[in-house]
Amino acid sequence: MPSEPLHIERLERGVLSLRGPLTMENVSPFLNAVRRESAPTMILDFSGVPYLDSSGLGSLITACTSCVKTGRRIALTGVNQRVQKVFEITRVEQVLLVFPSLSEALEALTNAGNA
Repeated sequence: MPSEPLHIERLERGVLSLRGPLTMENVSPFLNAVRRESAPTMILDFSGVPYLDSSGLGSLITACTSCVKTGRRIALTGVNQRVQKVFEITRVEQVLLVFPSLSEALEALTNAGNA
């Protein structure tokens, strides 16, 4: 049974909005979208992501690792309780930069760049 599709929308340079589950079936489009972004800071808006599976989590870690290796930052926003629980259980919340909302992430990351 195929899962729901993942829709990825580029809101602005370095900001991707995800709508749908991040699962094994849509890891490739997710990673391709992340690779296309070249902004020094990338924000992934997870407010439309109801859940992720282990493959989705792995692809998120891969994206984070790739960004760090190239000297870029990555942040997540709008993470729901179900996804946050996966982050806590797997202890990846310790390495992820997460903000409650897109506006808070933009403000914090923009101000951090000007400090």
